[in-house]
Amino acid sequence: MKRYKRSGYLVGAALATSLVLTACTDDSDVDGGDAGDNGDTGEDVEDGEDDGEDEGDGETAGEPQEGGDFMISMAGEPQSMDPHGSNDNPSAKARTLMYETLVTQDPETLEIETEGLAESYEQTDDDTFVFELREGVNFHNGEELTADDVVATFERVLEEERASEAAFLFEMIDNIEAVDEYTVEFTTEFPFAPLPAHLAHNAAGIMSEAAIEEEEEGEDLNLDTEGVGTGPFVFEEWNQGSSLTFHKNEDYWGDNAYLDSVTFEIIDENLTRIGRLENNETHVADDVEPALVDQVEALEDATLMSGPSLSMTYVSFNTQEEPFDDPLVRQAITMAVDNEVLVEGIYEGYGEPAYGPINDLVFGYNEDLDELGYDPEEAQELLAEAGYEDGFETTLWTNNESPMREQTAELIQDQLADIGVDVSIQNVEWGAYLDQTAEGEHEMFILGWNTVTADADYGMYSLFHSDNHGAPGNRSFYENEEVDELLEEARQEDDEEAREELYGEIQEILVEEAPMIYTVFDDVRAGVSDSVQNLIHHPNDTYDLSETYITEEAEGGGY
Repeated sequence: MKRYKRSGYLVGAALATSLVLTACTDDSDVDGGDAGDNGDTGEDVEDGEDDGEDEGDGETAGEPQEGGDFMISMAGEPQSMDPHGSNDNPSAKARTLMYETLVTQDPETLEIETEGLAESYEQTDDDTFVFELREGVNFHNGEELTADDVVATFERVLEEERASEAAFLFEMIDNIEAVDEYTVEFTTEFPFAPLPAHLAHNAAGIMSEAAIEEEEEGEDLNLDTEGVGTGPFVFEEWNQGSSLTFHKNEDYWGDNAYLDSVTFEIIDENLTRIGRLENNETHVADDVEPALVDQVEALEDATLMSGPSLSMTYVSFNTQEEPFDDPLVRQAITMAVDNEVLVEGIYEGYGEPAYGPINDLVFGYNEDLDELGYDPEEAQELLAEAGYEDGFETTLWTNNESPMREQTAELIQDQLADIGVDVSIQNVEWGAYLDQTAEGEHEMFILGWNTVTADADYGMYSLFHSDNHGAPGNRSFYENEEVDELLEEARQEDDEEAREELYGEIQEILVEEAPMIYTVFDDVRAGVSDSVQNLIHHPNDTYDLSETYITEEAEGGGY
C-alpha cells in the first residue's frame, strides 16, 4: 500500500514509473464548506525508476506535448459554476479551471503566493490590504480585468439578498475600493490576518463586472450554469447529470495550457470510474474508495495518487437536543468510537485518525492536544453519571454520496451498542440532507469539512462559532461563549505566535466539549493514467491542469 506523507502531489514526466509527492484546505461534497469526503513537510517520498522516456510518441520525458482532450471521471456533480452560488468540492474542481483569484496557495507549502491576478500586495496597516493587479489580463468575454471587476465581485458575494454560501469568507470586509485602474484596497472591520488566505479560496474567483451586469439585467447569461473568468480554460458546455466541458483559453494572460480541452464526466459508481481508467476511457478516476485501491494499483497503465488532505470527516451531534445537550453524553459517545479501527478498517490506512478539528497541515494546529481517546469502560461510566446507565436510542443520518460514510455509520452503530446506545441508521437524500441538518432536524449525522485556506480560522470559526448555526457550517448548533470570544480574538490577532496559542486553547475546549466526533483526516486519492504528466492534485482536493499534458488520449465516450 502506497502512503505518501504531507501534502500536494504531482504526477511528473514519467508517471508510468514514478510518483512524486512534494511536501506541503466535505466537505469534499462541501468544500471548505460542508459535506463530501471528500503534515509535516519534508517527509519521505516514494519514487520509482525513471527510464527517461515517455511511452506515447517516443518523445523524451519532460518534453510537454500540445493538444489532447483530457478526461476526468468525477464522483459528484457540481452544484454551481457561480463562485458565489455554492461551496461544494465538485463545483470547486470545475470552477478553478476558469476562475482565478488575486493570490494563490502553493500546493507544496500551502503558503500564499502572488501567482494569481495580483502581481503584488501589501498590508499597509492593521486593517488594510492593497493589491496591484496584473495588466493585460482579459476575461473570457474579451473584457479587460480592472479594479472595478474586483470591487464588483466582492460586492456581489456580500449582497445580503444573495445569501451566498461563501459570504462568511468575506464578511469581515468593510470596504473595497478601486484606487486606480489596477489597484484595489480592502479594508476590514478589524485586523484580520487570514484575509489573503481567504482571497485564495475558489469562492474569491474574480468575475467580470460586465458579465455580472449582463446576468442581472436578465440577458442571455446564467452564471450558475456558465462562467466568465480569466483562467486557462473556458466554459463550453454542461450536460447536467452527464458531463461538463471546458476548452483551452487561447487568449490566456500566462502560458497557454497544453491541453485542448478538459471534460469532467459525472460517474457516481467507483467501479465504473476505475473500469473506465482500465479501458483507457478516462485519464483520471477521481475519489477512489480505499477498498478499491488494490484494483487501481493492479492496473498496468495507471497509478494511484494518494496524499494527506485538508479534509476532516466528522460525526456531529445536535447539541441543542437531548441527550446531546449534555457534554458528558457527547464525551461518552466519542470515547466509545475507535478511530484507529475506523481508519484501518474502512479507510485501509489512507487517512489519519482525527482527535481534533484540524490537522498538522493547518496553521494553528495544536500538536500537544490531549484527545479523549478510546475507552468504552469510561464511556459507560460517563453515561451513568449523565443519567443514562441503561443507554438510550438515537438516529444517525448518513447519505449515499459516500460508501465510506455508510460504512462508518455501521461501525459506529456496532461500537455504540457495546455501551448500550441503540443507533438506527437513516440514509437521507443529499439535498434534503443538507437542508435538514442546516435546520437542526437531526440527532447525529456524518459530514465533512475541508479547511481550504489551511488556516485555523476557516477550520473552526465556521464550524463552532454560534453566529454560524446551520448552513454556514455549525450544524451541531454548538454554543460556547468562551469559544466565541476566543475565535473572535484569534481572527483579530496579527501576531502569529499569539494566534497559534489562542487556537491551541480553542482546540482543547473543543476536544473536552466534544460537539462532534472528529473521526478521520481523509487522504485524497485518484487513479491516474500513465499517459498523464504534470498533474497537480492539491491538498484541498482540486486539480491544477495548467501545465498538464498527455502522451495519449483516452478513448472517451460512453457516459
